Amino acid sequence: MKIVVGLGNPGARYKDTRHNIGFQVLDELARRWRSENWKRRFEAEVNEHRAGGPVLLVKPQTFMNLSGTAVREAAKFYKVESKDIIVIHDDLDLPTGRLRIRERGGAGGHKGIDSMIGQLGTDEFVRVKFGISRPPAEWDTADYVLGRFGSAEQATIAQTISLAADAVEAILAEGAAAAMNRFNRQGE
Repeated sequence: MKIVVGLGNPGARYKDTRHNIGFQVLDELARRWRSENWKRRFEAEVNEHRAGGPVLLVKPQTFMNLSGTAVREAAKFYKVESKDIIVIHDDLDLPTGRLRIRERGGAGGHKGIDSMIGQLGTDEFVRVKFGISRPPAEWDTADYVLGRFGSAEQATIAQTISLAADAVEAILAEGAAAAMNRFNRQGE
């Protein structure tokens, strides 16, 4: 069993915001896999997919800062090691539309990742970082990440959501190292 986590915040207020890009990538995977039967479990919306090996899609519903709680509970129940967890999240340090895959590392100021490291007791889980760029200097960072993408960004975001889903599928099929070689250089 592999667990694929999309980070975001629950509720209509946060739908399609920069901080919820992880949820959008999971929705794309569920659509591709024709597996759109979401259930409430582990303080999350979960969706189990079986083709090509069991995969549990997880959208924590605990708000970003407590995301690790839901992931820890799902991993404990299914006896999944942290190295078999893939997390998709927004990243301010990457240009909008860029992806970066990492096998481990610190939180980089991301509260959802910080929660996961704290709850899992390790930083050894795969991350698919989705670039959202930094806000303009006069903007509050919290307002920026909780804001929606502008109309000029929509085509890039749609394309990158599809690319991020491709990256997750590559990680599942070929492993993180092969996916890093394939996806980390795109757009440079």
